[in-house]
Amino acid sequence: MDRKEFLKNSSLALASSVVVSNDWGSVDSRKSQNLKLSLSQWALHRAIFGASRDNYQEWIRLLHSDPDKLWQGELHPLDFPKRAKELGFNAVEYVNSLIFGHATDNIFLGELKKRTDSEGIKNILIMVDEEGYIGHPDSSERTKAIENHFKWMEACAFLDCPFIRVNAFSMGPADEQKKLAAEGLIRLAEKAKEFNLYVLVENHGGMSSNADWLVETLELADHNLLGTVVDFDNFTFSEDFIWGDGDIYNRYIGVEKLMPYAKSVSAKTHAFDIQGFETTIDYTRMMKIVKDSGFEKYICIEYEGNGMTEEEGIIATKKLVEKTYPE
Repeated sequence: MDRKEFLKNSSLALASSVVVSNDWGSVDSRKSQNLKLSLSQWALHRAIFGASRDNYQEWIRLLHSDPDKLWQGELHPLDFPKRAKELGFNAVEYVNSLIFGHATDNIFLGELKKRTDSEGIKNILIMVDEEGYIGHPDSSERTKAIENHFKWMEACAFLDCPFIRVNAFSMGPADEQKKLAAEGLIRLAEKAKEFNLYVLVENHGGMSSNADWLVETLELADHNLLGTVVDFDNFTFSEDFIWGDGDIYNRYIGVEKLMPYAKSVSAKTHAFDIQGFETTIDYTRMMKIVKDSGFEKYICIEYEGNGMTEEEGIIATKKLVEKTYPE
């Protein structure tokens, strides 16, 4: 169950019961020198949420009233850096819904920073959801959503994250959404100056999953502190912002168009064939697009399938990226 599917209370239809072979061989040293991998906190959301992830309405209620009660799993969010290190990563990316309510909690953030430092883990970004539409047609709602992100910028700065990920969500005709989202992004980028941050937009539903629209929005905003998080899988777009419904943008063309603005890449997987390749995404093709773009920052591992445990899926995805990344 990925972020978008979880938020609409449905499960992934795509899964695999195949156990991926560990016989991949060692990664070429020339690759390892250039390939930087981080781990998405969402890849372990089942371990953190436990049973609380199963009831969407209750999840929403608790998220905004008592988010710590959502931590019903075996993994506490503060232990995420240690688990990431055990899985072979030296960098992590956070999701605010997994640490909701702690954006201004310096005790919590201080302990998290202490643990990442002790594990030798680099903090890359916080993905921000559930804070409103930064391109809302109502100016007061738009301002409220923008200002809701400020505390997460402060949290990013506290954790030494260079990036914050936001959603370019709006409502109405696509061209009007573009103008409103660009305005919101400019205001966020101006605020980000105070924290020495880049504001990154992910192709993450609504019109943002149309690569042309997102590129045009970024160009309209025209700010040097804006960029993208490029997700391999989020390319179903709609003006109405209904998850799972709408037109489908070609993922390979989309990634190629978004890579010039990329500061982070989300290597998402759902299921694997018997050889360990993703069943719906051609990773050899994707990794070539990433490499050819000149991208040298972190590729974030994010398994979201149901056919294996979260840790098995993370390891399988990590090996897939390592195997298919060009020399």
